[in-house]
Amino acid sequence: MVESDSDTNTSSNCNVTDDRLKNGVGSKELELKSISAPVNSTTRSELTPPTLEASHIKEKSLKDPEKGHNLKADFEEAIELAGYGRFHYILLAICGLVSTSEEMDVISMSFILPSAQCDLNLNTQTKGWLNSIIFIGMMVGAYAWGSVADSLGRKKVLIVISVMNAMCIVASSFCQTYALFMVFRFLNGAALGGSGPVIWSYFAEFQPKSKRGSMLSFMAAFWTLGNLLVAGMAWLIIPSSIGLYTPYFIYNSWRIFLMVCSLPSFLVAALLLYLPESPKFLLSQGRNEEALAIFRGIFVTNTGKSKDLYPVKELLIDAKLQTELESTSKPIKGKYVTMLADIMDNSKQLFMSPILRFTIISITINFTFHIGYYGLMMWFPELFNRFDEYARNHPGEEASVCQVTNYVVSSGSHSDAGVCSAKIPSSVFMESLITVASALPANILAVIGMDRLGRKFFLVFSTVSAGLCSAGMYFVYNKTHNLIVSAVFSGVISCGNAALDCLITEVFPTNLRATGVAISMVAARLGGIIGNVVIATLLDMYCPAPTFIVAFLLAGGGLMCLFLPNTTRTALS
Repeated sequence: MVESDSDTNTSSNCNVTDDRLKNGVGSKELELKSISAPVNSTTRSELTPPTLEASHIKEKSLKDPEKGHNLKADFEEAIELAGYGRFHYILLAICGLVSTSEEMDVISMSFILPSAQCDLNLNTQTKGWLNSIIFIGMMVGAYAWGSVADSLGRKKVLIVISVMNAMCIVASSFCQTYALFMVFRFLNGAALGGSGPVIWSYFAEFQPKSKRGSMLSFMAAFWTLGNLLVAGMAWLIIPSSIGLYTPYFIYNSWRIFLMVCSLPSFLVAALLLYLPESPKFLLSQGRNEEALAIFRGIFVTNTGKSKDLYPVKELLIDAKLQTELESTSKPIKGKYVTMLADIMDNSKQLFMSPILRFTIISITINFTFHIGYYGLMMWFPELFNRFDEYARNHPGEEASVCQVTNYVVSSGSHSDAGVCSAKIPSSVFMESLITVASALPANILAVIGMDRLGRKFFLVFSTVSAGLCSAGMYFVYNKTHNLIVSAVFSGVISCGNAALDCLITEVFPTNLRATGVAISMVAARLGGIIGNVVIATLLDMYCPAPTFIVAFLLAGGGLMCLFLPNTTRTALS
């Protein structure tokens, strides 16, 4: 509704001014503004009482742009005034698909292990390393890509990552030897390593603070979608006998499954071309006009109105952003020298006060959390397969996880005398599908409650509950019990994953966000490596150890989030 009379305008001005005074705008700041900004007689006479003249000059007027009133706004105000609607839902769909494709590529390995053990001559240890090699690649790639994204921008990096990721998956599906397969899985991981930190930074920087927690939780739900798609496709494709079989080349069902898993990455690369660069990143680089143009585009998409009606005409730079801008504007010869200098500088800042505390805690939480998350989630299909093998040979008998494992290692398919079988019952994949589907209600709960109950509540609840589930694995005595505990673990750990993604994304400042998240992801990948290798070794050598180690690490690491600041419903720094 357009205001037509001066009285209404005056009332609005006074209200805004009062609000700004309540928010702590000092009188000295107002006096400086009154000296530097001229006030015409008309405006001075309309403003009452006279003591509010200075604050009137300070005021950022939200008026009809056609009447000549220009609004100066900082990032948070600018993104709020752009509205919330169609653009953000499109952004969620595309960024969510990036997360979906990432999780599909990571978790797909756990579904091919039972089937690929004959083709690639795998035992428990080599399976552990095959699960881990992608995390080694991700650990290398996360730091490199995150730092590049803080220097060159989020969007370009995401497109390159998606193309590289898809091509590596396709290449790995054609590999006929264990060594070559490991090489391409490493390169696949190196690409995936940049996807997580960059996409979370990119998505968060488009969100107003009032919706950021719920929308980040919503995007975390796409990880569950990735798990569901992988489990569903594995159930449909891997047990079948489709494929090409020759004496020199085999392209069987699990390889076709990998090929299908590459399709979302190709699709993501194309869709990202239609999204803009992060305006928060552009502001930190001093490219204010480009950022303002993006805000206008978001406004048009969300409201359907002309870009000229977007009320913000100038973007304000706060003190922190100004410091970042000054540091990035220092002349350094050469584009790549500048990029390397930025990478080194960003890394150095993360390990200096006051950011050092956030960095250490986020590294610790990610390390312990992902030992449990990937250490168990990646082995669920293998455990289901072992239970199924034991049940076929001991019908009607109950046995614990450790008894089942001892049988498989000593006299079953994993023993030297055992007969390798690539034919895996579809029930194994159905149980895996049920396990990952149990995360859906948890994701819905996280979306609804993340901005109400807070990140710390969900992270502590999740890690303690998941720790209890991990310890409970020791007391499982049949397939049904194993399925129930696995499903509960999958559900509660998904809540924690959403909370952790929100908290770590928000705790770092803009110029260090992608690098900070990347270093946290490096710790997460290291946790994934140790979780898979150690659990694989201990599972066969000393079975009770893995479940209790994971339980302790999950609960202890989750409680460390209490030492981080509360980022719920606060502006991104």
